[in-house]
Amino acid sequence: MKKKYAVTDRLITRITGWISGIIVIALAIWGVYTLWGYYTYEQTNDAQVQEYINPVISRAGGFIVAVKFEENQLVKKGDTLLLIDNREYVLQEEQTKAAIQRAEAQLLVLESNIHTLHKTAEAARAQVAATKAKVWKQQLDYDRYLELYKEESATRQQLEHMQAALDVNTSDYRAAQDNHEAAVSRTADVRAEKAVVLAEIARLKALLRRHQLDVSYTVITASYNGRMGRRTVEVGQMIDAGETLAFIVNNETDKWVVANYKETQVAHMRIGDSAVVVADAFPGRKFNGTIISLSPATGSSFSLLPPDNSTGNYVKIVQRVPVRIRIDGARAETDVLKVGMNVNVYIPKEQHRD
Repeated sequence: MKKKYAVTDRLITRITGWISGIIVIALAIWGVYTLWGYYTYEQTNDAQVQEYINPVISRAGGFIVAVKFEENQLVKKGDTLLLIDNREYVLQEEQTKAAIQRAEAQLLVLESNIHTLHKTAEAARAQVAATKAKVWKQQLDYDRYLELYKEESATRQQLEHMQAALDVNTSDYRAAQDNHEAAVSRTADVRAEKAVVLAEIARLKALLRRHQLDVSYTVITASYNGRMGRRTVEVGQMIDAGETLAFIVNNETDKWVVANYKETQVAHMRIGDSAVVVADAFPGRKFNGTIISLSPATGSSFSLLPPDNSTGNYVKIVQRVPVRIRIDGARAETDVLKVGMNVNVYIPKEQHRD
């Protein structure tokens, strides 16, 4: 019995030894691999996938009458996303059009008045010329009768009659001049009024373009090719101008990763260096990347309340420097990477060693 137990103990001890040896070898291999990775790459797991996510914002207020998209739907540039009740905006547009028509009709009346006053001024100028001729003739008659009166060939009554006729014609001449000047002045007044109406028409046309813009704003379209995100509106909902209605992820730009490297790791990093990105969601798949920029300051410097060590309570903490890495490759290959995914980034050290 004791012999049987001894054989069993030796078997258990041997198996335990083999298992322990395998574990030690595995740990050694893992340790060597990990150390080799730290020696070969500058790596960090403090990194996330980024992409432009833009809000869909309404530029007009009103009731939503139609929603033409669903969450996560692919859309193309120009696709209709939302329709807003545009009846009020159309009425404003029609009112402005009517005001323009009224002002244009008023302009036609003023142009007709200018034409009439111009004819009146021409007639008044002709009247001035006629009365001037009468004054000239009457002045000659008066001068002749004055000579005759001096030679006692005409009576004083005849001379006074000529004098009175000359005064009457002179008054008629002055009245004709006044009438001509008044006609010219009225024409100038109407021309000034015409300029005011023209300015009003220009203002109304600008207002019409504004109302037409408001009508166009009631149809909200996709600004670029992309994928719709979270939707916050439904049919019948009342919205205000400037309200965020949905989000769209831009498919026309590259994806990138923001990797927050320690300040002790970025000394030799350069724009254009290659990188390898591995997403937590796809641990067996590698994506190639290229460094496109390094932040001009540490991440904490851009925080709402950046650290201030002026009080003297100083504890040295290794800072993080955001490094922006573009994901290379076709859009179809990188589309599996979603905004906000956690990734591990590896930047080979050989390419930037001095």
